[in-house]
Amino acid sequence: MGGSALLKKASLVGAFFISVLYLGSVQAFCPAPGKLSSVKVQRVVDGDTLRLQDGRSVRLIGLNSPELGRQGRSAEPLAEAARSRLSELVAANDGHVGLQLGREPKDHYGRTLAHAYDARGRNLEAQLLAEGLGYLVAIAPNVALVECQQTAERLARQSRVGLWRRSPVQAPGQLSRGGFALIEGRVERVERNRGGVWLELGDSLVLRVPPQALAGFDLHRLHGLAGRRVEVRGWVIDRSRRAGVKPGQARWMLSVTHEAMLEVLP
Repeated sequence: MGGSALLKKASLVGAFFISVLYLGSVQAFCPAPGKLSSVKVQRVVDGDTLRLQDGRSVRLIGLNSPELGRQGRSAEPLAEAARSRLSELVAANDGHVGLQLGREPKDHYGRTLAHAYDARGRNLEAQLLAEGLGYLVAIAPNVALVECQQTAERLARQSRVGLWRRSPVQAPGQLSRGGFALIEGRVERVERNRGGVWLELGDSLVLRVPPQALAGFDLHRLHGLAGRRVEVRGWVIDRSRRAGVKPGQARWMLSVTHEAMLEVLP
């Protein structure tokens, strides 16, 4: 075996043991909230969605896994790996999970919003995040585990495993399609109006904190972000496809739903 192959193998082994070492501490922050009723999983739809035997579709809270190929679009990197790993975690628990419903128990698609646990009280979202098989997302009011989920993702990022093996972070000028994205850029202007607080990242991207989310933000901190570099995550919308771009406005818009989705960089 060549030297480069040995180094690669050593790096992977090291990342594995780091994950094993820290996963226990991650789980300590994400314990099951007492005894949960066990439900049977019919199938794992993708890395963040379960279909239950009783017909419910469950979207796991705080986790956004890569998209599988659908409607002519190819699968995103590690989408199949995320689904396979969630399938393994469910199968290891005899095809069952314990569910803790979110404060908001349904999304606008009618899916059940919940945290999932195995029989030992281990949180499945935290395990996937710690292995780099999904991104943290925080959407109020379902943010009870956001701190432990941040810890899990930080582990994967520092260990450069999974999705973090190569940085997924883009510059605003690199955006070419809508969907979930991580973006780093400099805030050039901050404005507030009836539509919320708007942070302009150059000519191509504007961030929007909608009025209903403002209660979860430090408004003084938001207004002080002009000139600062930030990393933001969320679902990017192409406003040109909705005829919603006026002259001088950015084509791309990203709504920020919680402070955990917007990090100020040094």
